Amino acid sequence: MSVVKELSSYAIPALFFVILCVGLYRGVKVYDVFLEGAKEGITTVLRIIPPLVGLMVAVGVFRASGALDLLVYAVKPVADFLKIPTEALPMIFLRPISGSASLAMLSDIFKMYGPDSFAGRVASTFMGSTETIFYTLAVYFGAVGIKNIRHTLAAALIADFVGVIAAVWICTKVFGG
Repeated sequence: MSVVKELSSYAIPALFFVILCVGLYRGVKVYDVFLEGAKEGITTVLRIIPPLVGLMVAVGVFRASGALDLLVYAVKPVADFLKIPTEALPMIFLRPISGSASLAMLSDIFKMYGPDSFAGRVASTFMGSTETIFYTLAVYFGAVGIKNIRHTLAAALIADFVGVIAAVWICTKVFGG
């Protein structure tokens, strides 16, 4: 185990060294290329900041306005039918929007019900098997300037729904519900 730890501590510096050597061998002006990439990175960040700020404000408004609680209340009968724990519903709605908000909800579920509870296991499985759809669309599609996202959004939302159902099904079969 200590060999792996030692190798991993040298992996990144070794990678930089290899890139530098290959660049020098091929006659590439490594520093100039690095600066050009850094400049391009800054313009990318400036392009994606507005959608990210809008997304974070929307999450804050969604939670503070009580809309999340209203949505959980409205969906509770369907969730009960699908055996989705009510405790995990807020996280299920926030996960496609924000990874940090859903992580905070997961932490709250762990504190209130425990990580070994059915809600904790479903929330953990769901957290690991789904994606922050709107964040990903804002960052990656915004970075390359794609504006037409409807088919991607529909496919991602369907995949998230399947992730929720699979998480509940797996936890029910493996741990009982």
